[in-house]
Amino acid sequence: MAEIRAVVFDIGNVLVEWHPERAFDRTIGPARREALFAGVDLDTMNARVDMGEEIADVVAETAAAHPEFSDDILLWHKNWLDMFWPAIPRSVTMLKALRARGVPVFALSNFGTSTLELSERYYPFLLDFDRRFVSGHLAMMKPDPALYAHVEAETGVAPEGLFFIDDRAENIAAADTRGWGTHLFDGPQGLADRMLAEGLLDASEVGR
Repeated sequence: MAEIRAVVFDIGNVLVEWHPERAFDRTIGPARREALFAGVDLDTMNARVDMGEEIADVVAETAAAHPEFSDDILLWHKNWLDMFWPAIPRSVTMLKALRARGVPVFALSNFGTSTLELSERYYPFLLDFDRRFVSGHLAMMKPDPALYAHVEAETGVAPEGLFFIDDRAENIAAADTRGWGTHLFDGPQGLADRMLAEGLLDASEVGR
């Protein structure tokens, strides 16, 4: 691929684990969680938050529309950090190492505005980017091509100079279509191997 000029990180399941099912299994049990996730369109609820709506309002509205699951749905707001946990330390190590080398590092994430502010208090490294492109601020979500075009325009980096890390195949495919370099994240070891292969970091910088 062409010379990499900047690295673009997704956040959820790349730098911090995002597992709503796991969190709800702990609080209401697997059987109740399965019923909740089958009976309520929580993906659409969460997408509204990621597009910039206030999480408290969206969750309350959804709970009111599903009284049989009302208390459970409200946990999406009350216990949000239980879903967004824990950090992936080795990924964070690589993020910091890239910055220490002077490689421009950007975030490109589907994320709500207030949930991002909350997360920054617990994960200060979420502030360790040269630029952040967040769906809640921009009212555009991956894999919308317009969001990728926005990143290119705002950073001034040509598509072939961007290296994008994301855990979702559809988001990677959208970047591939534009000519970005990509890595489908399936764990920190694979990312470390790729960083070494691309010459972005050396063995002492990728952690273990």
